[in-house]
Amino acid sequence: MTVTALVSGGKDSIYAAYLADTQGRTVDELVVLRPDDPESMMFHTPNLELVRLQAQAWGKGFRSVPVTGRDEAAELAALETAIAGASGWVVAGAILSSYQWARLLRIAGRVPRPVFTPLWRKDPGRVVREEIAAGLDIRFVQLAAESLGPELLGARLDLERLAELERRSENVRATNVAGEGGEYETAVVDAPFFRARIVFDRSERAVGPSSSRLEVLEAHLETKGATDTGPRR
Repeated sequence: MTVTALVSGGKDSIYAAYLADTQGRTVDELVVLRPDDPESMMFHTPNLELVRLQAQAWGKGFRSVPVTGRDEAAELAALETAIAGASGWVVAGAILSSYQWARLLRIAGRVPRPVFTPLWRKDPGRVVREEIAAGLDIRFVQLAAESLGPELLGARLDLERLAELERRSENVRATNVAGEGGEYETAVVDAPFFRARIVFDRSERAVGPSSSRLEVLEAHLETKGATDTGPRR
């Protein structure tokens, strides 16, 4: 039996995989889907190569599955390829996206495999607080909301910045504080259950009129000491 976590490298998919581990569904492999379409509604797109490093840091297996084509049929075919040929749970980090959730259930039911989505329909602010409390070192890598400026690229999402997101959402324009509406995307660079932390060696910023993005061009794993189990601050 194989437990597969569909992971984008962002906070929600990593946290969902961690919860699966702690709740008796030990994850065997992290699987990332790589869409051709940078505007994919089904899959996360920024810095997907970091998932390979996350898997190494966590001691998990890793697979990368390309999505050939930019339509929904191509995305669902790739998803079926990613989860077919094994049994066991499929773990995903969906919170509120009915579009993603319904399609995952449809494909998993066809294979068939059971689905575990521990964050589904939880309050977004609560989810982010849980992720921070679990020790995830979460970095902003893409921003696409009026209330989020490019100065946040590469910054850590901590309780102080979460409170600022909530304040901006109330006073500037309503946003989903977990980024579920595409307001922002993240990358997890460290966690207490990682054996090593991810260090960005080289990156570029692309700032446009409505969005900004941190493209990680080179990164490596830095081993943590025996007493160094927490994320770099």
